[in-house]
Formats: sequence, C-alpha cells, structure tokens
Amino acid sequence: MATVPTDIEIAQNAKLRPIADVAADLGLGTDDFVPYGDGKAKLRLDVMESRERRGKLVLVTGINPTAAGEGKSTVTVGLTQALRKMGHNAALCIREPSLGPVFGIKGGAAGGGYAQIVPMEDINLHFTGDFHAISSAHNLLSALLDNHLHQGNALGLDARRITWPRTIDMNDRALRNITVGLGGFLGGVPREDHFVIAPASEIMAVMSLATGLADLEARLARIIVGMTHDKKPVRASDLKAQGAMTLLLKDALLPNLVQTLEGGPALVHCGPFGNIAHGCNSVIATETALRLADIVVTEAGFGAELGAEKFFDIKCRSARLEPQAAVLVATVRALKLHGGADKNELATPDPDKVERGFANLARHVENIGKFGVPVLVALNKFETDSEQELAVVIEGCEQRGVKVALCEVWERGGDGGAAVAESVLELLNGSPAKFKPIYDSALPIEEKVAIIASEIYRADGVNYTPGARRAIERMNQFGLDKTPVCIAKTQYSFSDNAALLGAPEGFKINIRDVYPSAGAGFVVAVAGDIMTMPGLGRTPAAEKMGIGPDGVIVGLF
Repeated sequence: MATVPTDIEIAQNAKLRPIADVAADLGLGTDDFVPYGDGKAKLRLDVMESRERRGKLVLVTGINPTAAGEGKSTVTVGLTQALRKMGHNAALCIREPSLGPVFGIKGGAAGGGYAQIVPMEDINLHFTGDFHAISSAHNLLSALLDNHLHQGNALGLDARRITWPRTIDMNDRALRNITVGLGGFLGGVPREDHFVIAPASEIMAVMSLATGLADLEARLARIIVGMTHDKKPVRASDLKAQGAMTLLLKDALLPNLVQTLEGGPALVHCGPFGNIAHGCNSVIATETALRLADIVVTEAGFGAELGAEKFFDIKCRSARLEPQAAVLVATVRALKLHGGADKNELATPDPDKVERGFANLARHVENIGKFGVPVLVALNKFETDSEQELAVVIEGCEQRGVKVALCEVWERGGDGGAAVAESVLELLNGSPAKFKPIYDSALPIEEKVAIIASEIYRADGVNYTPGARRAIERMNQFGLDKTPVCIAKTQYSFSDNAALLGAPEGFKINIRDVYPSAGAGFVVAVAGDIMTMPGLGRTPAAEKMGIGPDGVIVGLF
C-alpha cells in the first residue's frame, strides 16, 4: 500500500509561482508590494486605500472542535481553490499560526493535504516576523510601565492593580504567574505579574482591528495598563508609549501575501485566538481582499459559538462588513465524539452516535441563522466514513432545509471542493443576506453577556463571581460599557465545561473576571477555567521536529 504523504511533504514538493505573478492575479504591480524572501510579500496599505469594496464575503466556521479534527482551515483553503478552478476571482483571508500550537498539539494553521497555503514551513514558523513585532511592542509597554514605577511613579500607579501582562508566543505554563522586580533597588519595584500567549495579547487584537497606521496608534494609546490608588485608569498614552510601539508595528501592519498549493492568492495576517480573543484575521487584510477580488473566503477560530459569534459581533460591527454566506464545517468522526463515541473507535461505523452528535451541528446552524446569514454545511469526508453515517448528516441537514455538500479537499485539492463551491455560489446568487449582530452594543455589559449565553450557548443563565461584578463596575467607570463583549471560554463545548459535548442543556455560564481591551474596543469576560497562557502536553509536537543534513525540515505535520 502506498504511503500517504504528510502535509509538509506535499508542501515541499509544490512548485511555487513567483509572488509577483500571484499579485498580478489581483491586479497588482511590483510597486504594490514588498517582497519578503521567496514566495512571500507584504502589500502596501495604499492598495486598500485607493480602491473601493467590490467582493462578497464568505465566512468558514465549524462545529465545536474535537480530538478527531474537523479541518476548518483546510476547507477554507480548498473552497478558495475550488472557486478559482471554476473561473472566479476568489481570494483567501486567514490568520497566521502561533508557535505555541505549532510546537504543542494543535498543529499549524496553513491547511492540510492538497488544500494548503505555501511556503508552509515559513508560514508555520517565523513567517514575516509579525508575531515577533507584536510581542516586542507589547513588552516595550511592559518595560515602560515598570520603569515608570522604578523612576518615582509620577502617575500614582497602584502596583497591586496593574493589569498589563507580558507576552511570549509559546505555550509555557511556568509563566502564568510570576514575580518581577526582585534583586534589590536596581531590580525595580517587586510585584506580581503574568504572561499571556501572543495571540491573547491586546496588541494582537488591536492589530487585527486597526484600519490604518493612524488608527493603530490611536488604539494603542487607549490601552489600559492599570489603575491609580484612587482607581482611575492609566493608559499607554499616559506612559507616552504609543509612538514607539507604532514604530515597532509599522511593517507588521502590512498584510502578507502568499499562495495556495494551486497558486491562488492568500492573504495571511494576524492571529488572535478564538477561545480568548476574537479569532479573526485582520480587518486590513479582509478589506484589501474585498477591493481586489470578487469573492473573499475567510475563517474564524474554533466553533461557531466562539469564532463566528465574535466575527459577526466584533469584527463585522467594527469594520462595517456585510458577510453574505457562511460555511459550517463538520466531520462524521467529530460528530461521533459529540454523540458519545470513544476516540479510539472512530473508524468503527456507528450511525446512532453520529445522529446523537448531530445536535451540535444543528445548534450551530440555528445560531448562524440568527445573524441573518445563509449557511451551508461542508461535510469533510474521511475514508473511514460509512455511507450510513454520511446519510445521517445529509438527511438531518435536508430535514432542516440546510444545504450540505461533501468535501474532499484534503485528498483532491480544489477539485474536491467543487460541490461546496457550487453551493456557496448558489447562496451568493440567491436572496441577499440580512446580516445583523445578535445584540446592541449600547446595552449594559450584563445584558450583552446574557444574550450571548442564552441565544448562542443556550445557557439557562449567567453566574458572576463578586470579583467579576466589581470588574464590570470598573468597566462602566472606564466608559467601556457600550463596547462589544468578547467571551473567553473553552472551545470544546457550548458551555464553559469542556466535558459537556454535543448540545448540552440545563447549565449556566460562570463569569469569573471581566477585563478591558480598550485599544481593541471591547471588554473580555472570562468564563470557567479558560487560561490565557496554555501549557505543552505530555508529548509536544516539537519533539518530532528537526532539520536534516540537507537542510530539509522534517516532522512539521
């Protein structure tokens, strides 16, 4: 039996088009981009600023992720490849991978099989240095803050009420809680501190939502780093930090252009996590693509109750985007897990468990409909799927009047996404979407959380710790009560309990903290035991990676 090539082997055997040719497909010349080595470029901001929107926006989202894998990024890439094979001017917009998941257990974010973006090794590793710039700008603000304390603390910062952490783009549980400023007088002011992973940094959220250089600097200035002794907010502008931070981020703000395995254009920019932050690629990349292509395919992190909700309620609201269609990715294997199957028995046909797990998919479909966006289901097919299991999903969708299409892009690239592409085109050519956010941002914070909890998670209510209620009062005092809410919770369940799979009922959402993301323009409500600094697993993916004597990378998926 022939050995199935790995993702990296497929990517390494690909023949890349010159990046100038990829840019030319979007009507761009050499003056419109800055090359970054072979196969990569950064698009200049005036590409976006000098053109009008013309494209239709399609969101790819998914059911709650499981250990079985769903392939959301793979479907996103494959759908774009399929649309281009059918003669449509389509462009891809996705996030940049984080080194934490790359070296941990989740893997990269460049797609898989024959539906990938390339150069895959570069994209999954240092890429164009955007994450490093974001980490540097974040930690510059941390350094300026601690230096201000050391130099006399003219602002009257309360060292017990500093909320600005440090950041690193790596899973490292040892940095969740630390003490800084040790070593005597010259070591600074001792205090407790912590790290967050770079995709959870507010700088990442700011970069993702900024519309240009001036907007970026204005957002950076609004960042709240802590409070004074009389509980007044202290911002980055009070530390005079925004100018230097903008300098570090000016090149990172430019969206990155690469290509799919089939040579089509892909804009890959920013990477906020969907379970902590808002889980979408940058507004600048999306806006640029909407000005250069007729159809723009993008994705949002994790399940639709997180990524899609935040895409609709935060990104689309902020950038005044009008999504025209949504694709919900599911697999038989994942639905079996949601239906109670053992993860070691996924290759064994079990239509009954698929049917029980279908409730997870059905709830996501209903939720997307609440935003006024037509949806179709992309059923990502595995060779172990039985006809009976596939039929359960297809019939369940048809009974609910939802389009469903089989997807085989991992094995066949764009050809394997033809059915999904045709269904997307039917949605785009049908009645226009009537997009609307699920809540009015002017509502009180508790009401916005309650709407998300009841309408999207299907919770019976919301519990707040005393600390969370005090934090909400502070958000009101800071003038952040009329901003969107970004809920940070586990991605594995509609609830804040990762063990409650399927479509759980009879639970409440437990909010333990609320903190400002004033530069990004929202507040974050932390549910359950979600952490902003992940840890590595027992067997990190990094252990299998290396580079051979011929310079070829091995073990990277």
